[in-house]
Amino acid sequence: MEITVASEEKAILQKVWNKRPLIISGPCSAETEEQLTATAERLAKTGKIDVLRAGIWKPRTKPGLFEGVGTKGLPWLQKAKKATGLLTTVEVATAKHVEDSLQFDVDILWIGARTTVNPFSVQEVADALKGVDIPVLIKNPINPDLELWSGAIERIQKAGIKQVGMIHRGFSNYGNTEYRNAPMWHLPIEMKRRFPEMMLICDPSHICGNRTLLQSVAQKSIDLDFDGLIVESHIDPDNAWSDAKQQITPETFGKMLDDLKWRSETSDKEDFVNALAKLREQINHLDDELLTLLSQRMKIAEKIGNYKRENNITILQTGRWNEILQKAIQRGSKLDLSEDFIAKYLDAVHLESINHQNKIMNS
Repeated sequence: MEITVASEEKAILQKVWNKRPLIISGPCSAETEEQLTATAERLAKTGKIDVLRAGIWKPRTKPGLFEGVGTKGLPWLQKAKKATGLLTTVEVATAKHVEDSLQFDVDILWIGARTTVNPFSVQEVADALKGVDIPVLIKNPINPDLELWSGAIERIQKAGIKQVGMIHRGFSNYGNTEYRNAPMWHLPIEMKRRFPEMMLICDPSHICGNRTLLQSVAQKSIDLDFDGLIVESHIDPDNAWSDAKQQITPETFGKMLDDLKWRSETSDKEDFVNALAKLREQINHLDDELLTLLSQRMKIAEKIGNYKRENNITILQTGRWNEILQKAIQRGSKLDLSEDFIAKYLDAVHLESINHQNKIMNS
């Protein structure tokens, strides 16, 4: 009988893990058994949630803040699962967290951003997972370092975990004001390129840090072909013990899911396929022309490097660079190109130009 029950539970877990979109929700922190149970029941009532999340251990930036109820919250999670049928997931940062979570039959584990940033911590979790068959989600590190993210994935995979997924929760960015953690969409896109078969879901709650931007960030992730969402919900968000500003009620989340426009990665319609092929061919030709022009630009930069070397002039000319940048931004705005794009593009071109001149100067 136990074997049959275990097999059924494993089949359910596999079905949910393979579901697209995968929807995860629940409170930032498990505060009380009543709060967690009520949140789970209201989430289940929406009929749109696959997995219940709850923070049991909370890594906080400063001491003295609420750091989670700890292991005593795991039985609450277990009871909520029995009451609603929702699978469960928690964040783990140490071997003890893993052991306790497995003892209380948590279905999916995730590794948080503050853990992903530390290879020693990831390895400790990986060692604790050896011989265990459980799905693991890995959040991006706090800082925008894809090698740390990739490294964490590889460590978990080397521990024998076959079902590994990624969570994009944004990156710490000094001076950023719009988001709690800047999305930097090009980074998860690159991870999707590196791991094309791996699930990638978005965490709008931690990207936004507020309720007002959740819908737009979630939609952006869907438009970029993400595989699901993990969103924080609470029965009384304003009085939550942690991250109150970014949590929403289960009913609000259900409505948000209804309002999102879910898209397919491709279509079999002949008109669509033919039109897309023609437009992509145009982009291919333009990309070839851009690369040719950039190559010509670098050859001119090398000639400038020769003149600077012969006249003992420094490579970097700050005044000239500021002039180029300002003119390009003004010109770009008239061509419907954002200032942010122009600045990043020219920064990359300028650095490549400096590298070419540097080779000339020191040859």
